[in-house]
Amino acid sequence: MPLLVAKSRWHHAALSARLVPNAGVLESLPMTPADLATLIRGTAATVLSQHDLDSSVLPETVVVERPRNPEHGDYATNLALQVAKKVGTNPRELATWLAEALGADEAIDSAEVAGPGFLNIRLAAAAQGGIVSNILDQAECYGANKEYVGKRINLEFVSANPTGPIHLGGTRWAAVGDALGRILKFSGAAVTREYYFNDHGTQIDRFVNSLLAAARKQPTPEDGYGGAYIQDIATKVLEREPQVLELSDEAEIRETFRRIGVDLMFTHIKESLHEFGTDFDVYFHENSLFESGAVERAVDTLKNNGNLYEADGAWWLKSTNFGDDKDRVVIKSDGHAAYIAGDIAYLVDKFERGHDLCIYMLGADHHGYIARLKAAAAALGYDPEAVEVLIGQMVNLVRDGQAVRMSKRAGTIITLDDLVEAIGVDGARYALIRSSADSSLDIDLGLWASQSSDNPVYYVQYGHARLCSIARKAAEFGVSIENADLALLTHDREGDLIRTLGEFPAVVKAAATLREPHRVARYAEGLAGTFHRFYDSCQILPKQGEDTTALHSARLALATATRQTLANALGLLGVHAPERM
Repeated sequence: MPLLVAKSRWHHAALSARLVPNAGVLESLPMTPADLATLIRGTAATVLSQHDLDSSVLPETVVVERPRNPEHGDYATNLALQVAKKVGTNPRELATWLAEALGADEAIDSAEVAGPGFLNIRLAAAAQGGIVSNILDQAECYGANKEYVGKRINLEFVSANPTGPIHLGGTRWAAVGDALGRILKFSGAAVTREYYFNDHGTQIDRFVNSLLAAARKQPTPEDGYGGAYIQDIATKVLEREPQVLELSDEAEIRETFRRIGVDLMFTHIKESLHEFGTDFDVYFHENSLFESGAVERAVDTLKNNGNLYEADGAWWLKSTNFGDDKDRVVIKSDGHAAYIAGDIAYLVDKFERGHDLCIYMLGADHHGYIARLKAAAAALGYDPEAVEVLIGQMVNLVRDGQAVRMSKRAGTIITLDDLVEAIGVDGARYALIRSSADSSLDIDLGLWASQSSDNPVYYVQYGHARLCSIARKAAEFGVSIENADLALLTHDREGDLIRTLGEFPAVVKAAATLREPHRVARYAEGLAGTFHRFYDSCQILPKQGEDTTALHSARLALATATRQTLANALGLLGVHAPERM
């Protein structure tokens, strides 16, 4: 898979600038995959111009890949194969010109032509050492980018009805949405994490009916909610208002159960999410849209701009004019607002608060919302591309090869609390994040509760803990990274680890632009594996009685950079980076 994309502008002066490293680490020229792609494109532009060939044919992006066989070099590119025919030359000839020009750069150890015109590149040791120096210098900021600087993003996720505990689908979004928010912020965005509190409509009516039935010791209504939590909440309502069932006004009884019951349920939801490591900047109440007149104002806007029409006694949005498969009823023939009316008013509110991009993270049964929300935005005069809808698929729990189907507290669903109780917060978050959210997911509870290398989160966290142990032992031995000569890092395992570290910024950027936090999780696993192989092959600290050498200091610097990068990756996932295990 391509490691990065380099933009067309080339600033060789920036690449040639020496890093002023932290803590006295040897100055060296950093050459991350992004830097290399930029260097290749710039060199190609120069070479083509020198041969009176058209450099405008160069692709806007240059792809750099890690060869499957390490013996072929550190990186490879097929740029010569891409453009040779367009400029009227032979691919191998163009690759040869590029190899000669790149080989003259101090960051390149060698550039060799292979096959019909591939270019295999090895980096100079100092250039690879510069990656380590960069990480030590940037510390917790390593991997950050400026892709979304100046962008205000509203990220709405979970938004489960306050009629029961968070189920597994909502739990998946709690983990993935929180990680995406962290990654977007790391990429420069101003992110508002928002929970849409559905406290208006028939779902709340069914919830209240269920509470009343439990309080009156009656069977659960046919369309009601079951589970022990309903009885718990009904009991607490009665504890707060002991005389409520004796009131003569049924409407007042219902309102009391609604007000207290919904508050108790939502408080539980907030507490569960907080313990899960997911907090929100805004809890937006759906009911406020109706109480404030926001729905009426949005409807009037659509009537006035001609995108709402009346038919069969109802008011319809001309959503087919904006890509939807059918027009949508906004105000029903009985005069009541349809569900989409609240969605429209809420969309207006988001944009009026100054957000440039509104991302909705919805469940598997919400595919129809993609077209209707974009159509609503366009009908209101907003850019439909400023509305994104991400759809998450179902999650299933498995234990001993059998599906786990019943919650202890919720009755018919598995909840966030159930999952955390089974495998812990870190295990639950990592398990939910590490796979693409648009695919269904099976979580093996036995695997994720185990303390073994088969458990991905344990494997990554153990790598960080091992690195922390190395740092403690280095302090005891008096080994320091100050003035470390990073050009000494020439072992194959050292090179593998350094190049993997250099890929982190591109991984973060891709995770942000593609809205795919699982890329960071998979990267962390790959980095942990590469580190463990380095640890098995390269002695980092001196053995008892040995003198400390410059190589020990250099390897300790590499280990320190690895620890920092693993911590940064885990931090973006909202997963702890333990110092001991």
